[in-house]
Amino acid sequence: MKELTQELFLPVGKNPDNANRITRPTTTYFKDAWRRLKQNKIAISSLILLALILLMAIFAPLFSQYDYSSQDMFAVNQWPSAEHWFGTDSLGRDLFVRCWSGAQVSLFIAFVSTMVNVLIGIVYGGISGYFGGRVDMVMMRLVEIIYSVPDLLWVILLMVVMGPGLHTIIIAISITGWGSMARIVRGQVLQLKQSEYVMAARTLGAGGGRIIRKHLIPNTMGPIIIELTFSIPSAIFTEATLSYLSLGVPVPLASWGTLANEGARVLQLMPYQILFPALLLSLTMLGFNLLGDGLRDALDPKLRR
Repeated sequence: MKELTQELFLPVGKNPDNANRITRPTTTYFKDAWRRLKQNKIAISSLILLALILLMAIFAPLFSQYDYSSQDMFAVNQWPSAEHWFGTDSLGRDLFVRCWSGAQVSLFIAFVSTMVNVLIGIVYGGISGYFGGRVDMVMMRLVEIIYSVPDLLWVILLMVVMGPGLHTIIIAISITGWGSMARIVRGQVLQLKQSEYVMAARTLGAGGGRIIRKHLIPNTMGPIIIELTFSIPSAIFTEATLSYLSLGVPVPLASWGTLANEGARVLQLMPYQILFPALLLSLTMLGFNLLGDGLRDALDPKLRR
């Protein structure tokens, strides 16, 4: 065996190239969140399910030989078959086309009203949290007054006053659904407005509007996206409830709520007429809720590695 001598051990010394080398690839907040979201199989499955429902809602009525309002008195109340995949209703209308046309209406109402809620909530909560003091107290008391009455009751009262219709539903949901978003944004702004970068921007002469727009709101996008994901199924359910109570979209337009209302009338004789719209409604709400849970875990900064 070779004898160990001091000459065999030489100091390596400093290597400037290795010192400046980045051993881990750089990533952004949202890239890291997407990486963690992809590891959540349930959330990704929900995202794929929602994408399929959206694609079917867009393209299924276009490529079908039937129209959502066309009636065929020789094909009344037919059970699902190769010709009518979801069967027909009491007026001979194809339920497959009506379900996906109803998906267009329900998703359109949900997305538009949710975006309006998010916009109002971000502006309202950002102003309340940034200025604080008496402004915050007055603005939050107004939110509590709105919260003291159930949202569904507000919507029903507005629907009765303005009358049923597609735009009326969007306005009614938008007026009452922004409170939770405002509270979330306000809480985040209250925490962030004492940060060093906000103080630096204020020292450099930035106004309140610019600080809210450029510094505070971008740093609250995680909770905003999560709340957005949970608000969409809530809006879908509100629209379905209104349509089920005959306060929804007017005839001959269809939504999942109106289809469920029509199917409930013949539930014991032809249960398939309520089965398919209720199934699509349930799958959509389940998909958004599971995706929201996955986004909450992916966007949580405490779980970053």
